[in-house]
Amino acid sequence: MTVAIVSNGFADGPAQALRDYLVARDFGVVTIFHPLTPEQGGSHRVATYAAGAQVRERTVRLPLRPLASFVLDPFVPLLPPQVDAWFGFNPLACARGLVAQRQRRARRVLLWSVDFVPDRFGRGTLPTRVYDRVDRLCCRRADERVELSEAAREARNRRHDLPPDSSRAYVVPMGAWIDRVPTTPPDGFQPRRVVFLGHLVARQGVQALLGALSTLGDVAADVIGTGPLETSLREQARRAGLDVTFHGYVPDHRDVELLLSRSAVAVAPYAQTDATFTRYADPGKLKAYLAAGLPIVVTDVPPNAHELASNAGAEVVADDPAALADAISRALA
Repeated sequence: MTVAIVSNGFADGPAQALRDYLVARDFGVVTIFHPLTPEQGGSHRVATYAAGAQVRERTVRLPLRPLASFVLDPFVPLLPPQVDAWFGFNPLACARGLVAQRQRRARRVLLWSVDFVPDRFGRGTLPTRVYDRVDRLCCRRADERVELSEAAREARNRRHDLPPDSSRAYVVPMGAWIDRVPTTPPDGFQPRRVVFLGHLVARQGVQALLGALSTLGDVAADVIGTGPLETSLREQARRAGLDVTFHGYVPDHRDVELLLSRSAVAVAPYAQTDATFTRYADPGKLKAYLAAGLPIVVTDVPPNAHELASNAGAEVVADDPAALADAISRALA
């Protein structure tokens, strides 16, 4: 069987996990990865795998960066691969698969949604209306679809008022490769290092984390990821005299896993606002934290926060620096 996997983003996630799973089982796989954030530039990567190994890769460089480059994603490559199954990890990628299906270049098309964001580009704006129309079309026309959480499936069904004959939807949560991930050792608390993994935007709450660190004294931190707030966060840490290492974008997730295993406490200080789409998500970093054997400090935003507290030693706190600092102190103690 041959499979196309079309997604935005180059690092770890459901698309990359599906690729690794299928390649290990000798499927013929074509991956088409488009840039997701402006920091990833204008490179689009197309790779082909056969007999359990990569046999070809090429990079298409375009002058536009995200978000503007999203309109060009469906045209890379111009001729879609001939496949038995097409996995589109967003509405545009799925819609391209539906076109390929009409062209008899894809037998089955699946929409794999990695998030749900109400009013993605602002309430009532033209980009939001266009996005919703394409998303609803894919939910109706794809052979099947996948959601990361029950909350996302229900919210998308309501948003698009999907009729009963829409595509069957499965809930497939995020996972982690626990057989390959290095874990923090029994004395891993001694370095007193806190780690954060994620995109550096306001909803991720890194500003509150830095505020917490400023009251904790000898606690160091690793911040893995990049985003529009990176420069201001670096300046905030410098002014406060904090021992924070900003690693930026780390392309190989195995390097991310190694950094996690050298930490003592992992934090997910999501801002508690109604606008955050994390309420409908299954954040991959929480599974990465768990796989590394780390205690977690998390705000009451992701739908599995209290499940983590009940079954995985996490502590659920408010998204303010004092609450974060107290929880980090308790975990280190």
